[in-house]
Amino acid sequence: MRKQTLAPGEFYHIYSRGVDRRDIFMDEDDRDRFMSLLYLANNNQSFKIRELGRKGNTVFALSKQGELCAIGAYVLMTNHFHLLIKETQEGGITKFLHSLLTSYSKYFNKKYERTGRLFESTFRAEWVNMDEYLKYLFSYIHLNPIKTLYPKWKEEGILDIQKAQTFLSGYRYSSYPDYVGEKREQSVILHTSEFPEYFSQWNINEYKKEMGEWLEYSKGKIF
Repeated sequence: MRKQTLAPGEFYHIYSRGVDRRDIFMDEDDRDRFMSLLYLANNNQSFKIRELGRKGNTVFALSKQGELCAIGAYVLMTNHFHLLIKETQEGGITKFLHSLLTSYSKYFNKKYERTGRLFESTFRAEWVNMDEYLKYLFSYIHLNPIKTLYPKWKEEGILDIQKAQTFLSGYRYSSYPDYVGEKREQSVILHTSEFPEYFSQWNINEYKKEMGEWLEYSKGKIF
């Protein structure tokens, strides 16, 4: 059982992975479905799963009756995902994650003709009680995809910082493109006004500078 109590007004690092570390995203359609659910499941009213049968670009145009929580950053990897979330109403995160993971599991099991649990137990939550840690997690979450480009980057460092920056900016299954000027419908997943000002008031160059500093400071010293 999750030991962390979730309280309104507080920030949390949420993450979950596939049971037995199995892959939970097999192709781009799976990732697109999950991102659609990040938007649609964060809803004060129930939603109809058949709405996700439409083209993905229509899902993000659907109106919602308020949100259960505020998402400030996210990333999807092959067998896990990370979210940076603020609890904006009592029980909002738990309700959102239950809807998100249940809906996605049903989709995945039907598509791949499997049964049983897809995710490990309940989701994990870490309370973010300091602004420095919140800022760190913003970078940590967005840096996750680098391991697909440089598998040993933590031990050996980054060979080409500019190449790494370009890769992160183009990684569709992360909120980082939204922060560095990519115009896309998925940006409605985020609710940055509920987070400190650097989530919404920095310019593109400031985000790239922040990420570049972490990339420079990699070799054996980070995470």
